[in-house]
Amino acid sequence: MNIHPLDTRQVINNLFHVRKTIPNEENTDEIADGSVQVDDDISIGYRLYIKHSSAPVLLFFHGNGEIATDYGGIAPFYHTAGLSLLVVDYRGYGWSDGAPLTTKLLPDAEKVFEQIDSILSDSGVVPNRPLFIMGRSLGSAPAIYVAMNNPDRLKGLIIESGYADAPSLFGRLGIRIPKEVEDDLTLPIGNAEKIKQMTIPLLVIHGEQDTLIPVYHGEKLHEHAGTNDKRLLIIPDAGHNNVSFVDIRRYFDAIKQFVDGLL
Repeated sequence: MNIHPLDTRQVINNLFHVRKTIPNEENTDEIADGSVQVDDDISIGYRLYIKHSSAPVLLFFHGNGEIATDYGGIAPFYHTAGLSLLVVDYRGYGWSDGAPLTTKLLPDAEKVFEQIDSILSDSGVVPNRPLFIMGRSLGSAPAIYVAMNNPDRLKGLIIESGYADAPSLFGRLGIRIPKEVEDDLTLPIGNAEKIKQMTIPLLVIHGEQDTLIPVYHGEKLHEHAGTNDKRLLIIPDAGHNNVSFVDIRRYFDAIKQFVDGLL
């Protein structure tokens, strides 16, 4: 069987940094762990940090070295911004099945979103909550893809430390993108082109001193976005992994203002 050029061992080992954990044995009023089936033999794990049962929900796709349970410390800040936080893992991460595949990153995200209502109702959330979506770093690709495909269901998109051009980012990781796959919309490449098709409101947040994904990526995503309602917040002195902490008040004030203005 032929292996897709972006699913080779070299690419997977450079792009994904898998960590495992186990879910809570019992859900509570504040945290609900679960899994959602995305393929015949693959389920993806998630953790929902609940503000209250009727709060709007932010569907969150994290970076390549994180897992859903990492967000317990920062979830209360999302609650202060008015949101319950639903963090979704990738194949092989947390308690998800299988191993990560570049070709499955976006299709899995779409399948998770197709089941969002059952995920929330199973966790005791009131049906038909206003939904927002957010992607951080690698998670910017599935977030943009889902936002592009589901404008009628989503209130807005937030991108933190996201990338516009995969070749320049992947090149830093030692990954070459073959020309024959450059136009495949189901791959986590071409974010700047995909975001041109997006019509929902957008907030881009980026660290000015980000050396992994330089700030021009965030600026380019903001510039290329097809929506007329778009905002850009650049955090001075922030790098790639500390952008939410360097000026935490400004960061979450921007998210709260964005959310409040769309409800």
